[in-house]
Amino acid sequence: MADVIVLANADERDLRQLAEYRAVGGYTQLERVRSLEPAAIIDELNTANLRGRGGAFFPSGRKMQFIPPKEQIPKPHYVCVNADESEPGTFKDREIMNRVPHRLIEGSLIAAHAIDSQHVFIYIRGEYLDAFETLRTALDDARGAGLFNGVTVVLHRGAGAYICGEESGLLESLEGKRGQARSRPPFPAASGLYASPTLINNVETIATIPKILELGGAEYAKIGAPPDSTGTRLFCLSGNVVKGGNYELPMGITIREVIYDLGGGIPDGRALKAVIPGGSSMPILTADQIDVPLEHDALRALDTFLGAAAVIVVDDRACMVQLGLRVAQFYMHESCGKCTPCREGTRWMVQLLEAIEAGDATHSQLDLLLDVCDRILGKCLCPLGDAAAMPVASYVVKFRDEFRAHVDQGGCPFGGESSLEGLFAPVDQHTHHPVAEVPA
Repeated sequence: MADVIVLANADERDLRQLAEYRAVGGYTQLERVRSLEPAAIIDELNTANLRGRGGAFFPSGRKMQFIPPKEQIPKPHYVCVNADESEPGTFKDREIMNRVPHRLIEGSLIAAHAIDSQHVFIYIRGEYLDAFETLRTALDDARGAGLFNGVTVVLHRGAGAYICGEESGLLESLEGKRGQARSRPPFPAASGLYASPTLINNVETIATIPKILELGGAEYAKIGAPPDSTGTRLFCLSGNVVKGGNYELPMGITIREVIYDLGGGIPDGRALKAVIPGGSSMPILTADQIDVPLEHDALRALDTFLGAAAVIVVDDRACMVQLGLRVAQFYMHESCGKCTPCREGTRWMVQLLEAIEAGDATHSQLDLLLDVCDRILGKCLCPLGDAAAMPVASYVVKFRDEFRAHVDQGGCPFGGESSLEGLFAPVDQHTHHPVAEVPA
């Protein structure tokens, strides 16, 4: 059985073209399921145990089952595709939209049938102009071919805010408001877009649906690392590695295999120092932990997560304090400011990390940094605060000696030779305010 599912046939054909996509069976499953009861689609997804590819890893079929029948809540149902790919280290959704846009559209229309919806919104990251244009053309072609069957599909460009990748921030933005997290409950399944039942799924999740129906849920469930981590993932490989890029692989492949067998190892003969397994918001792994399978349970046992499946490789030239500072600055800059622990905590993290990097901190401030992280974790309306605190705390715990060296030596032991020297998120270094807020 072929391991390539989401990007199947994309190397052999130009699947941006409707005729080419149909030549490999495209839209066949859409036409088939429209004669089926929605429950039949959901049963196949449950059998496949398709879990969300955006990071939460929640079972997709069960999420559809949370949408109440219209007899219970007499409001329209909405499908929202989260194409706001903003996690540092991720670029898989962009490739899906650029290479197999019709597979995403077909999956969206199947999802709409599964929850009795006539309305689909695709919320795409504003910077993805190429993917936007590709999707817009594909939507026009599919609409012109009469494939929508009365379903309205809206392609909506965001304005470039990380917080709008969080589902409730995305909904606020779609409604024309400032992108900020909502209080929950109510959850989107009951009260989402326009206070109506809403299904929100990531691009990769939705684009997998047609192939699951083609293969059958039971066959799909045999791929990867059953029973929980079934199927393939598009792993984004980046950082200090020879051959970065997207690799569609069965879940359960080890980090070592991805880096060395597929990625060609570390450039310039450098030593591996650490690996981030799922995007910048995930806790880090040390070089002796890379034989772990890239699947949910194995990573959870090491106190980290698969997340968005973005494998970021860090070699021995990187200062971990600088890495922590860069991560903290990014999330401080992207915080919507609604929650006090996130708004104030991320700023406090940046200030402490700046002091450590400059050699102006004390050993007690290392513990204070961990305490600040703990006061953020699990105490915000959305996971953005956690996304800042979890990785930074893991750097301090796993590379404590390097943090201590900054204190003991009165500055960075790399002496300006770190590969991250001078690389920071877009904030003013003196006021800690986002650049956009600094008067001209």
